Amino acid sequence: MRPLFTIHAGEFLVGEFIEHTYPNLNVWIPSKDTGIDLLVTNEKNTSSISLQVKLSRDYKASNAITDFDKNLIAAGWLTLKHDKIAKSMADFWVFVLISHERNMEPQFIVIPPSELLKRLMAIHGQSKNYHFYPWITKSKTQSKIALDGRGLLKMDKKNLETGLLDLGQRDLSDFLSNWSMLENLN
Repeated sequence: MRPLFTIHAGEFLVGEFIEHTYPNLNVWIPSKDTGIDLLVTNEKNTSSISLQVKLSRDYKASNAITDFDKNLIAAGWLTLKHDKIAKSMADFWVFVLISHERNMEPQFIVIPPSELLKRLMAIHGQSKNYHFYPWITKSKTQSKIALDGRGLLKMDKKNLETGLLDLGQRDLSDFLSNWSMLENLN
């Protein structure tokens, strides 16, 4: 067995979060690259969940001017390949977003790859690659909203801020820090 890679920052943050939040679970790092970054098992290692982890640096403007920018917690950008999502053997993909603001905890969007692909295709049509903008924002009607922000217009952002925008397939809020699968594993 030769090491092919080392753990990257996103994988470390997810592993650390799981070990801290679910101390009875075990987190494993595969010895070769199979498209699964972390394996999480129950205490007796009889049941498992596999995770693919994607980290994005924060693309949020450092000097917020508009109300929308002021309410934006983190704004990521990743290029995702249709085939990689479609063929993914991971049970869940975890998108890790880290805010410029040092006092903010990492934000996690935890979504099954089939659901991710369905939503990307509904929003952007079928494509070889998707430019995915995972955003976490605050609104006047909800505490936090997770969404795919790619292609939103200024008016959409204004309507999002006031709660008037129907996000439809863009709405990823149900997947924001949704670790229920680990609670079931525990």
